[in-house]
Amino acid sequence: MGPPLYHLSDLALPSYQGDRWQHSHFYMEFFEIKGAVQDSNPRYHCQDPPTRPLEPLSPKIGDEGASGLGSGLAKLINLSNLTLQLSVNQIDDKGASGLGSGLEKCINLSNLTLQLSGNQIGDEGASNLGSGLGKCINLSNLTLQLDFNKIGILSEQNLGSGLGKCINLSNLTLGIKGNQIGVLGAQQLGSGLGKCINLQNLTLQVGFNQIYYLGALGLGSGLQKCNYITNLTLGLYENSIKDSQQSKVNSKFFKLKRLVALKNTFQ
Repeated sequence: MGPPLYHLSDLALPSYQGDRWQHSHFYMEFFEIKGAVQDSNPRYHCQDPPTRPLEPLSPKIGDEGASGLGSGLAKLINLSNLTLQLSVNQIDDKGASGLGSGLEKCINLSNLTLQLSGNQIGDEGASNLGSGLGKCINLSNLTLQLDFNKIGILSEQNLGSGLGKCINLSNLTLGIKGNQIGVLGAQQLGSGLGKCINLQNLTLQVGFNQIYYLGALGLGSGLQKCNYITNLTLGLYENSIKDSQQSKVNSKFFKLKRLVALKNTFQ
């Protein structure tokens, strides 16, 4: 058996799996440590949060590691605050789906930061991840970074439709720069996020895609259904939106009923 874990409302570590416990310090870098960990090995013994993340080992965790991590998280039903830093780890659809399956069991999760940029996640993985997060019924604050993956948002069941089920979400930061999102994908994303009925603060970074003018308008139309958004930050740069079209795009977003502040970057 692995060492016991305490105060799991703010701390998670994957379960012990044979000789993998020797890499526990690799996984610890992926969590916001606020509780206490007791390990029989003094190298990993810490009763106070470290002042900086522990250095990860060079190997990437890949799909197997991400799925195993999801399985471990599924057992932490009292977890409320979680930060996972899994960028550039050779994770594709299978690993992202495994994470989503695990996170959906964390029904008390209220604050989540999930960094998955620079992997190989496509529509299937993003959709399953979003679906899992949509079952976190108490989630109120979410930062989800999926920059530079392979996401297109082409089907009705997609990342946006999953996140749209997070009905208690009030603060969302979503980074999907450098993917494969086109006009339809932007429209689908807007439609899904438009179902986040309690969303108040939204930061959405969709630069370096191919959404064009029509995609930006579709995104705005979907978000108009978010009746409580007061602060909106958008990154629409490098999407072939002409200077002459930018004011019309902004006008679409200004139609949000309670919008107080809009920051939109086209370049």
